[in-house]
Amino acid sequence: MAKKRPQTKAKQPQLKDGEIPVVGAREPCPCGSGRRYKACHGRAAAHAVTELVHRPFEGLAGECDWVALRELVPAATVELHLKEGLPEGVPSVTLATVLPMAWPALRREDGSVLIGLQNDTASGDISRDLADTLQRALTSEPGNPVQGRRAPADGPRLQDLLAPEGPFEPVVHEGFEFWVPDAQNANTEVTASLERANAAAIPTVKLSGVDAAYWCETPDKNHLRWVMPHGEEQLLDALARLHAAGRSSLGEGTRLVGSFRAHGLTVPVWDLPTGVTAEDVEKPAAEFAERLADALAADTPLTPDERRARGGLTNRQVTLS
Repeated sequence: MAKKRPQTKAKQPQLKDGEIPVVGAREPCPCGSGRRYKACHGRAAAHAVTELVHRPFEGLAGECDWVALRELVPAATVELHLKEGLPEGVPSVTLATVLPMAWPALRREDGSVLIGLQNDTASGDISRDLADTLQRALTSEPGNPVQGRRAPADGPRLQDLLAPEGPFEPVVHEGFEFWVPDAQNANTEVTASLERANAAAIPTVKLSGVDAAYWCETPDKNHLRWVMPHGEEQLLDALARLHAAGRSSLGEGTRLVGSFRAHGLTVPVWDLPTGVTAEDVEKPAAEFAERLADALAADTPLTPDERRARGGLTNRQVTLS
């Protein structure tokens, strides 16, 4: 048999990591290493895209409200403020809990932008996905929705685009009429969509006296769901101290029943009697906030009763994200 000639490979130009283009997983890596892309620079790119960011809204104004609007509130909007100001032709940018047809974003005819928060995301970083959607919405043609896609792994995050000192003031709506500027004169299809969405929305009210606490009404009972910024372990200790002392309720007939974990924050939940309205719970919630502040400041070890209370709260904790 004839001997095989040794093959010589042309020397590939050396590229910096930021210059490596994305190619198919089984194709040669453009960096010239001779390995397949998935085993070379594709590995880092895939990891960056899929790695879960447990606290995606950290550093944004109103982090607790971001979590609430993402997971708990059916219909709400917030005006967003950009670091660089609004581009020409974009009169406003508004975050919405959800948009028609679950669109990631919508550029209205007047150039204003709506961004949907309660959408499935392609990566493990909601902040990066939303930032990519926002950037594309700002330059899209007016009158068109923006479709979802996988955001570049090295793309900006919301923390890079939004003004950190800007106010974040959610407006909770009874329904989804904010989808269209003139709901009274909407076409039949839009009207039907609005009716379906409104029928499914749980009545929700944001408390005014404390941050990121939302009252909601369900057929069997009402609830208060309160997104808190404190570290989980510290907060559970404080709640346990209050629970063991019989000071964790919000008044007669109310009960602290557990908590959610959502996007790196803890959300205590209270059951309320059907007749207890959002207005009724404003004063008890403010008083509870004072008791909680004292409990958070305590540094003594938990008593046996407090440890049992903490175990009960932990066992009833549910992770949403």
